[in-house]
Amino acid sequence: MAEHETHVAINSDADIVAARQQGRSLAKELGFSTSDQALIATAISEVARNIVQYAKRGEIILSIAREKGKQGIAVVARDDGPGIPDIELALQDGYSTTRSLGLGLPGAKRLTDEFEIVSEVGKGTTVRMKKWTSPDG
Repeated sequence: MAEHETHVAINSDADIVAARQQGRSLAKELGFSTSDQALIATAISEVARNIVQYAKRGEIILSIAREKGKQGIAVVARDDGPGIPDIELALQDGYSTTRSLGLGLPGAKRLTDEFEIVSEVGKGTTVRMKKWTSPDG
């Protein structure tokens, strides 16, 4: 169930910053520690940067996640870009199609408690991430 849903259009670097700030703000509201707020903001940056770099435009959707007595933040990054031909390869540390450090997707996966990516070549990519306020909850 998504409540308090915030949509941030991602078309430029400035939008990446806006998505980070919105994510950090929601994480703070949910009671995440300052360090977890930074981790969440970083994960959002990574997936938003991928949207700008590869798809040119898309959106980040932020919402409160509740499940089995746990509460956290849910982040969905969605685009209609070129898609990812090999998700397993794209999730490997150091893999990059643009000579970057290749930390984007693997980094975002490490920073969150739940991570799922669905992509279809020519149709786009959706990344879903969740971070819980109490990881043992």
